[in-house]
Amino acid sequence: MRAVQSQQETSDELRKPRSNAATGASAAGARAIGTQFITFYFRAPAKAFFRTRVDYMAYARAINPRVQAGQPWSWKTSTPGLLAHAVKTQGWSFIPNQILPPMLANVTVGAVLYTSYLQMLGLLHDPSSKAARRVYPPPDPRHTLAAGFAAGTLQSVIAAPLDALQVRFKTNEMLEGRYKNMWHYGLSRMKSIGPPGIFAGWSLSLFKDSLGFAIFFSTFEYVKAQCYYGFVTRWYGRKYAQAPPGPEADADVNGRPDIRPHYLMEPAFLLLAGVSASIAQQTIQHPISRIQEVHFQRLESLDYQAQLKNRKRNMFRLYYSAYERTFAQCRLQAMRVGGWRQWLYKDLLWSTIRQVPSTSAGLIVFEIVRRKYADASETVIIEKDGFDILLT
Repeated sequence: MRAVQSQQETSDELRKPRSNAATGASAAGARAIGTQFITFYFRAPAKAFFRTRVDYMAYARAINPRVQAGQPWSWKTSTPGLLAHAVKTQGWSFIPNQILPPMLANVTVGAVLYTSYLQMLGLLHDPSSKAARRVYPPPDPRHTLAAGFAAGTLQSVIAAPLDALQVRFKTNEMLEGRYKNMWHYGLSRMKSIGPPGIFAGWSLSLFKDSLGFAIFFSTFEYVKAQCYYGFVTRWYGRKYAQAPPGPEADADVNGRPDIRPHYLMEPAFLLLAGVSASIAQQTIQHPISRIQEVHFQRLESLDYQAQLKNRKRNMFRLYYSAYERTFAQCRLQAMRVGGWRQWLYKDLLWSTIRQVPSTSAGLIVFEIVRRKYADASETVIIEKDGFDILLT
């Protein structure tokens, strides 16, 4: 089997960086919006491509009497209901002051992730750098693993301040008027904790993001491309080995029948790729998140101790001992429930179920936008046993 690219020389132009940036921003925006739609179905804050770095509805829930009273879920406690109550009580300035800052932060992190992934993949795999609607031959898993690892690493660096703000956020401080809005909270908190506080516990985030997104993108690309190409080749190979081509085939100038796969095949594999990528990512990131939650509980005390110790040598010992205590506490909790595996993968199924729908929808948007900036005239032709399979 071999592939023939039937296109003009213009299709060999490199993908423009602004196209990658637009794709990354669109995918990140779709994640943020898609999360809210999925929230209606699951009646809980749902995850999307990755854990939302900053919860932009935390303050809206804190000032809602129905949420504080623990009333059952209703449309009034959904995202639109919470926003409507917040705007009614605090005015329209609530949205730019309390909602917009964390939402912009989340979208920015997502844009950095997907843009850096596309750029890195283009450097590692030359066909991926072309302005092609369909990459053929598809990137090897080692390329997507390396690109995903690099993108996850860069995203982890950019997201470190957001993680630091999120884990230290207390709604009572906002309710008491200590901070005027989210803009004021972010600037004041960053100034108070400084670089040591921002990167406290960052090594866990780095390990989780880099490895998790390496698996995430590699699984997505493999199912979307290699599995799809292999399926259509075997499917039509067996089908037309037993019977001559039917209505799906058109004869070309050489008399060889051209087969165009059913239009639902590729979207089905795209959806399957999103589901598979989400599940694979969760198996990596969920257990690390469990350890991270325990470690983040120590950040307040670490901030206080860091202010008392100015010497770098003492700071290193402080953070190293914090990791040791975190490990000891995790081991104790694991022994109580029957072992590390039971503790690390607790609630994995429910967490994955919440993440899959919005992840799949967001990845479809990601792929559509990526193809929008590609050369639409390009066609991949796979020659197979006397006929051609056309992938447009």
